[in-house]
Amino acid sequence: MSAPIVHLENVVKTYNGAVAALRGVDLDIFPGELMAIVGPSGSGKSTLLHLMGALDRPTSGRVVVAGHDVVNLKDRELSGLRASLIGFVFQQFHLAAGVSALDNVADGMLYSGVPPAERRERAARALERVGLAARLTHRPHQLSGGEQQRVAVARAVVREPAILYADEPTGNLDSVSGAEVLEVLKALNADGTTIAIITHEPTVARAAGRQVGVHDGRIVSDVRSRP
Repeated sequence: MSAPIVHLENVVKTYNGAVAALRGVDLDIFPGELMAIVGPSGSGKSTLLHLMGALDRPTSGRVVVAGHDVVNLKDRELSGLRASLIGFVFQQFHLAAGVSALDNVADGMLYSGVPPAERRERAARALERVGLAARLTHRPHQLSGGEQQRVAVARAVVREPAILYADEPTGNLDSVSGAEVLEVLKALNADGTTIAIITHEPTVARAAGRQVGVHDGRIVSDVRSRP
């Protein structure tokens, strides 16, 4: 088996010196996986996401992302790591109102040094990947909730990150739109993107080939589905 793209070793995260959000977590994510991190509200899923996504540092333990030890990186280096290797999709779409789908996605590369024309070309390709080639000029209010979330997914993958974190990506969607977004994530994974979905929904978790259960800041289960 190849080396993990994300490695957590005895990770502890406490807040205000006392509140333990994570309690000695060990976890590896391997290239090409589609996995779900499952648990109830307050279980530590969001804290885990912040550490795996290099948005925060652990109180103790090791977090290694693509060979980079998060604890030893400066803030600027952490920002560079996120910009080059990690994509995020959240429950809220965070799209700019009055801005076309194309420019919402292109703006995801605003500070990347990519020329404007190339940003728009790559944005168009990303929107095509998520099934929105016919919606390039549509603004958020002209799109369904599922379409808006697919724009958010396109924005997250336009830089072709090595790993994509999707935090409750279907939480604001009806069942049909949620299923469409899951199919998009599965297709991206089939193309080679490593994807971790943070969710409390069993139906979403079952769409992944691996389900990691979190409860009270600990990993309580780790199950891989048969191919």
